[in-house]
Amino acid sequence: MGGGGSSTRRVTFEADENENITVVKGVRLSDSVIDRMKEPSSPSGRPQSQHRPASGTVNDEELKKRIAEELALERARRDAEAQKRRLFGKLLERERISSNEHLTRAILRERAATEEERQKAQRFAKQLEEKDRELKKHDAYYKEQLARLEERSAQFYKVTTEQYQKAADEVSARFK
Repeated sequence: MGGGGSSTRRVTFEADENENITVVKGVRLSDSVIDRMKEPSSPSGRPQSQHRPASGTVNDEELKKRIAEELALERARRDAEAQKRRLFGKLLERERISSNEHLTRAILRERAATEEERQKAQRFAKQLEEKDRELKKHDAYYKEQLARLEERSAQFYKVTTEQYQKAADEVSARFK
């Protein structure tokens, strides 16, 4: 059974030597189909007409009809299963596409955020370098100013010390 395929098969019916069993060639039947065929009522729920001879043989036409019904039911069941699988496959594909799109958007957002953080870090690094250069300039300026002030202070100290010494010598000379 091709599961919904449209290929045709040749099926032959034969009676065995005892005329009790009909042999179907070219068709594979599952145990459940064979069990259903043995049941006294048809799969559709309506009772079969009892055209069986007393010897227990089955009418060929009835058996052919029953097999055809079973084959049609089996084909319909497989077609329904195939349709369900196709539908489920489509749903899975849509879900996969949706999750891939969501993942792609999340990755792009993360990349954009990472790039923004990298640019912000570069700006802060440049600002820090600028502040560092400015601080070094100020440091050099203040050190220069401090050196000048220390030099002036030393000069004032020297002049003041000389003037004090001179004034002390003068006072000492006057009172001697």
